[in-house]
Amino acid sequence: MITSFSDAFVRATEPHAAWAWEQLEAFTAFMPSGPWTADLGACLYRQGGRDLRISILGTFDESDGSWLWGWANPGFGDAPVVGASAEVRRRGARAGVPEFTEEGVDLSGFADTRMAVEHLAFGAMGVLGAAGYLGVEAAPGTRLYLVPDDPSVPRTAPDAITLPRVLLTGAGVTAGAAPRAVVEGYFAHHGLPQRPSPAAIGADLPNGSPVTVAFDEAGRIASVNVTAV
Repeated sequence: MITSFSDAFVRATEPHAAWAWEQLEAFTAFMPSGPWTADLGACLYRQGGRDLRISILGTFDESDGSWLWGWANPGFGDAPVVGASAEVRRRGARAGVPEFTEEGVDLSGFADTRMAVEHLAFGAMGVLGAAGYLGVEAAPGTRLYLVPDDPSVPRTAPDAITLPRVLLTGAGVTAGAAPRAVVEGYFAHHGLPQRPSPAAIGADLPNGSPVTVAFDEAGRIASVNVTAV
């Protein structure tokens, strides 16, 4: 049983926190509400009349706070539908992240197990570079977590208006995350050349607007300034 995520987990996921939050908002808006069905053998998921190709991350048992990765579930074996979870395991092994490499993760020690499993799935989405993730009730007390693997899902681009909120939210998603690493990861994900200095990071948005993210003495984001062009 753990009561917080490992330092290795934080370091592996922090570069993805801001862009993944931005992307998850877009994915949530893209998916219609309504009942869902899934054909896991065919890697297909349907919700509100929209079909998606998906892959399984894992399952969460609300009764005991336990998470089981899809690749470790004997019910799935090495079926293609667990490809995403297997890739999380491979990347976790390279980075030394126990939460990504152990068959199961006991989240019962967290103050809020439901929030903990969302953080785990969100972190997996980030390291995969996935276009979002879903958590749905598969049975009473059991939640199934999936990631889309479908070109129909829109991908986000930096937006001058929402950028301050995105960066500040991303920096606060995971306890212990370094805001500078979050900002660097966001710009790197979107392919924006960076102009680093000891107290700030500058970059140019795709439309040419320069942005400067300043940090205070504690390393927190002090300001996000975007100059419209």
